[in-house]
Amino acid sequence: MKLKVKDMDIATGGIQIVILNEEDARVLDLHYEDRLLVKKGRMKTVAVLDIAESEKAVPRRHAGLFEEALDALHAKHNDEVEVSLEKKPESVSYIKEKLTGKELDYPKIFAIVNDIVNNNLTTIEVTYFISACYTHGLTTKETVALTRAMINTGNMLRLRQYPVLDMHCIGGVAGNRTTMVVVPILAAAGLTVPKTSSRSITSPAGTADTMEVLAKVDLDLNRIKKIVDKIGGCMVWGGAVNLSPADDKIIKVENPLSIDSEGNMLSSILAKKGSVSSTHVLVDIPVDRGGKVKNRKEAEHLGRQFRKVGHELGIRMRIVITDGSQPIGNGIGPALEARDVLYVLMNDKKAPQDLKKKSLMLAGEMLEMVGKDRKIAEEMLGSGKAYKKMCQIIKAQGGARITKPSMIKIGRHKFDYRSEKSGKIARIENSSIAKIARIAGAPQDKGAGIYLYRHRGEPVKKGEKIFTVYAESREKLGFAKEVLKKVDGIVVK
Repeated sequence: MKLKVKDMDIATGGIQIVILNEEDARVLDLHYEDRLLVKKGRMKTVAVLDIAESEKAVPRRHAGLFEEALDALHAKHNDEVEVSLEKKPESVSYIKEKLTGKELDYPKIFAIVNDIVNNNLTTIEVTYFISACYTHGLTTKETVALTRAMINTGNMLRLRQYPVLDMHCIGGVAGNRTTMVVVPILAAAGLTVPKTSSRSITSPAGTADTMEVLAKVDLDLNRIKKIVDKIGGCMVWGGAVNLSPADDKIIKVENPLSIDSEGNMLSSILAKKGSVSSTHVLVDIPVDRGGKVKNRKEAEHLGRQFRKVGHELGIRMRIVITDGSQPIGNGIGPALEARDVLYVLMNDKKAPQDLKKKSLMLAGEMLEMVGKDRKIAEEMLGSGKAYKKMCQIIKAQGGARITKPSMIKIGRHKFDYRSEKSGKIARIENSSIAKIARIAGAPQDKGAGIYLYRHRGEPVKKGEKIFTVYAESREKLGFAKEVLKKVDGIVVK
């Protein structure tokens, strides 16, 4: 059927959508979420069908196209297109197999991942795949296959250097900006560390969000390679260069229901590492009763799985189990965390000692992985070589020459949270602190967040400040203060 284009002025951010009037759909015997082949001259694309119930939404003899479909066809309003029924992707049948508990081989998993990357599957179909993985689990063979498929459906940073080091923390700890200290330490020691990181999904800041305070993080692959070849390290946003692109699409579906199977998590992390040619990877697994990993037994199991899958991928793994029961560092939020990082690298007296200690420990572990003395980490930091390397990375990534904490602006609106009694800090809930910082505006507002003056086990007197909330707007600070009344994030005994 030939139809006129109606530009819907709507974008999905992924999958292609075409809307037909319900009368046209009835004549063609089409149904909601059928696939349609849409042609305009030599251009063609496959889109998912939505149905309009009124002439006002989409008139008869018209095809309402979302932006992605318009772009694919190079079409504009009132152009003529031809639509016809297209069969569902073969990968849908493989998703059904996984729903029944069958083990999938690499070709089938690759087909699913490839269709996810190319937006050939609906959100419902991707959700079924994720649910099947969550319900039935993934075997080691399937996890390796999923990881390889995620790597092979995206770009890859190919490096000649050896070894290539990388690190990852599975999350759940506020602050914990160790990566931005460890990378310049290792690069200053002559090692190669191409660090690609995600932006925050549920935390007040990811490494990419914090690094963006100091330098550009959305660099292209060629630029990243030049920086790594010249300087030895970088800290960039992986989403800008299409590395393991299926990962972000899968996470987007997982997040609303907090569905994250072990196999999916392993693949998500190791695909990112494999896509930058990593040969040696350290994984930090924080343990906290309220976090992602509740106890040491769970952490040790997860560590074994990382080693098993890493071995199959040719990546040497080292697992470090750490205390995740409270925030690391003083700053929580992009600008405040960036200040902490620079204080540590500059050996400033304002440096949070817990962040410094953990960063040196992780850097030491990674140095040992490649046969070097772990004491080199302290030498690189103490001598100022790590700070100098950080300045080189910032400059190479097009930073605004922000190399000192005092140059970093934080939110001008603030509120001091004071202790209601004297005693010791018995607990600081990561989730509560993260929630308050996000409501204050982090990570979108770089200057928003929380600055901690006390950590667990430290004494506090009645009326003393425990933390300060910063916001870039008075309204968001007001929201944060309201949440503070309902959230019991700090326990003093």
